[in-house]
Amino acid sequence: MKAAFTFLLLATVSSCDEKSAPTVTAAPTATTAASTAASTTTPTPTPSATAPPTEIAAQHILVAYRGAERAPSGVTRSKAQAKARAAEVDVKAKAGDDFTALVAQYSDDPAAKDRLGSLGKFGRDKMDKAFSDAAFQLRVDEVSDVVETRFGFHVIKRNQ
Repeated sequence: MKAAFTFLLLATVSSCDEKSAPTVTAAPTATTAASTAASTTTPTPTPSATAPPTEIAAQHILVAYRGAERAPSGVTRSKAQAKARAAEVDVKAKAGDDFTALVAQYSDDPAAKDRLGSLGKFGRDKMDKAFSDAAFQLRVDEVSDVVETRFGFHVIKRNQ
């Protein structure tokens, strides 16, 4: 506002004196541009608007294989079979099948079955790195691709 007033005032003065008009007209333009640039600030986003969440809530389906860490004793499938089964689950989940029903049908994590696959809220450092990296990249209600950890193959759905 001040820069516009200065320009208007100088332009009015310059129109009164024909001889100095080019000099006076050039000066306010440069001054006005500098004043406008100095007074214009780019808004910076607030940290809370752009900061990644420190916790999320998710559900998961674990498809274990023989030899995976903490695999239930009844799991006899090979790693390749587990990966194929997890891919099948992933396709169904992304097609819109009820995730909780898929947990009941496919998950090898007995505790997850009792909780309907829910992991509750967790921080990035509370889960296996590959699991956390995938889960924290998801938008709410999005389903991950198949994620491999030392426990087997997971399909993750972010809930919040």
